[in-house]
Amino acid sequence: MTIKAAEALPISVRNVTKTYGAVHALDDVSLEVKSGEFLTLLGPSGSGKTTLLMVLAGFTRPDCGSLTFGDREVIRTPPHLREVGMTFQSYALFPHMTVAGNVGYPLRLRKRPKAEIAERVERALETVQLGGYGDRRVDQLSGGQKQRVAVARAIVFEPRILLMDEPLSALDKKLRDQMQIELRHLHEQLGMTTVYVTHDQREALTMSDRIAVVNHGRIMQLSTPRDLYEHPANRFVADFIGDSTFLTVSRVGRDVTFGGVPLIHAGPLPDTPDLQLMIRPERIVLSPDGPRDGANNFAATATDVVYQGDSYLLHARLDTGEMVALRGAVRGSNATSLPRLGDRVTLTLAPEDTVLIDGSQT
Repeated sequence: MTIKAAEALPISVRNVTKTYGAVHALDDVSLEVKSGEFLTLLGPSGSGKTTLLMVLAGFTRPDCGSLTFGDREVIRTPPHLREVGMTFQSYALFPHMTVAGNVGYPLRLRKRPKAEIAERVERALETVQLGGYGDRRVDQLSGGQKQRVAVARAIVFEPRILLMDEPLSALDKKLRDQMQIELRHLHEQLGMTTVYVTHDQREALTMSDRIAVVNHGRIMQLSTPRDLYEHPANRFVADFIGDSTFLTVSRVGRDVTFGGVPLIHAGPLPDTPDLQLMIRPERIVLSPDGPRDGANNFAATATDVVYQGDSYLLHARLDTGEMVALRGAVRGSNATSLPRLGDRVTLTLAPEDTVLIDGSQT
């Protein structure tokens, strides 16, 4: 029998500010997390994402603002009374305790009966696929097993909110990829409201219901993974989520041109004079038969072609002077006909892939 979460709670962050001298770690942040949602705070080091998580946990007191869990204001509530589960980047396991001792620690703090503790510890370990590991020492575990123990300890008292601070950063890539899927499945099973911090864009795209991109203590965009990737709000989000080339374009009303040639675009236009064309390398394609009707065509010269097994990466210089990157699949029919250094090529971009963004925010 595995553990079951209590009814999940929504989280409301309103106008939260935290300063350290002249530095705004959080700058008037407002955020709504839905009940049972898996929301990721994504951003570079020093962006404020971990500070925001520490405010949620109660380890950091903001200068001002409001924080509610459900209908309860908790901005002044100490961490141990917020009833949130939390995992840390370093696992924070007690080396002198067994696995069961670590997992049962939150229940002992709550002075639960021994029989109840033993039962709930085993249920929590079963939930993270570590049934029967209770008597092992922490130093006998692999990195992935230690992470599972940390998660079991965070959920053993059945919290309604789970906070996770870069829990997979210490793992190697293969194990990290595996644990991403396991944590996502665990969230679907338990249904806890989960706030997850990472600087890894692919991890955020893989795991999240929604992602809040954080920079300089502010939320730059809050949306679904697909919407963030395909319709970034500004240059910073577009550059941080995925690989892109950015080309400066000109506009008059809804007419947009690049190199004096009108662009065919399908999406909305940001209300800004600093407009840029964002090109994802997998969206721009080679056109061996020359320019295509109904698409945006770019004449270019191949400057580098990198064969990568199942795909290739082409760097090309447009006739206007800018460099672009293109990623394509390698199939039997085209493996021997890839462009070579110096070849003239035509690159095409479909109107639906012609994404114009606000280039003023970096």
